[in-house]
Amino acid sequence: MTDTIHRAECSAPALYVGVELSARTWLLVIGPSLEEQTLRREVAAGDRATIQAVVADAKRRFRVTAAAPTRSCYEAGRDGFWPHRLLTALGFDNVVVDSSSIEVSRRKHPKTDPIDGAKLRRMLWRWWQGEREMWHVVQVPSREREDERQASRALTSVQADRTRYRNRIHGLLALHGVRLPLTRRFPQRLELTRDWAGEGLPGGVKARVLQQWRLLQSVEQERRALQKTERDRVKAAQTATMAMAAKLVRLRALRERTATVLSEELLVRHPRNRREVGGLLGFGAVPFDSGERRVDQGIGSGGVRALRRIAVDLAWGWVRFQPRSALSRWYEARWAHTGKVGRRIGIVALARRLVIALWRYVRNDVLPEGAELKAA
Repeated sequence: MTDTIHRAECSAPALYVGVELSARTWLLVIGPSLEEQTLRREVAAGDRATIQAVVADAKRRFRVTAAAPTRSCYEAGRDGFWPHRLLTALGFDNVVVDSSSIEVSRRKHPKTDPIDGAKLRRMLWRWWQGEREMWHVVQVPSREREDERQASRALTSVQADRTRYRNRIHGLLALHGVRLPLTRRFPQRLELTRDWAGEGLPGGVKARVLQQWRLLQSVEQERRALQKTERDRVKAAQTATMAMAAKLVRLRALRERTATVLSEELLVRHPRNRREVGGLLGFGAVPFDSGERRVDQGIGSGGVRALRRIAVDLAWGWVRFQPRSALSRWYEARWAHTGKVGRRIGIVALARRLVIALWRYVRNDVLPEGAELKAA
């Protein structure tokens, strides 16, 4: 949509609706412009008939024609995108907004659903007036694409559970000065283990450790099954997303897990330039430069968390398995001799450059300079 068309559309009469979501009810704050009084109505969550009736009543009250567009917005959150699909099905021009991008007063201010809903409606009107940079609109995936990435996110969740159970077992043993590797013979070795004083572990501790061990084994079994499923999906490459993952896997240093996360969380969003790729990673610098004070605040906390984690792991692997590539040579020349802290800072910079290079490789078929493909 061009700016000219955007301004032409917003000049016509329309109804603007700020939707404040909660578990059981939705608050609709409705009005045609900033100057006129708004209408507030609370409806049951997802109640199509009531929402349609409320909007029809609002159009009559504000003397807006029935054919006039209804424009709405809500903040992205726990409910995901089904409210967007419902509102779109009702004929609304709906947008989903990143809540962290909404303007907030620095002063202490009251926060209630009516206030938040009214603010959303005002900002929606401003957005339709052309203030495109005032907030960030979330890209809503199709129902099929959203469902496709559930398998990858399930594996991510299971891996997090695995780490949690392993840390819990090590923590319980550390309370008694014991360290044991979590091998297959762990239960047998636990029975023979002595604490710091040379005595056997208390019964309560052993019972709890074995309980966590059993949970860990079930998670390990599920993890192996999900990993096999992921390998099969990448190998089959039956969807556009998996085709991109299969292309990435051809490069040395990339495995199915990394390729799948990059494809489903970044490439499928079709970023238009390297700045958008960096924004999705959240590796952008956050300077503080005001008056005489200049402070480097490090990198931002935005972006997709799964992408940040996988990008840093990939960068370490890239340096190891692609030592002849231009990116690895740049890292070695710039950061290899800067100490432990410097190398960790440098690996984040490498991760950003590397993901941008991989985005270009998938999009334009441009192989990263000096990179090697796996043997056929």
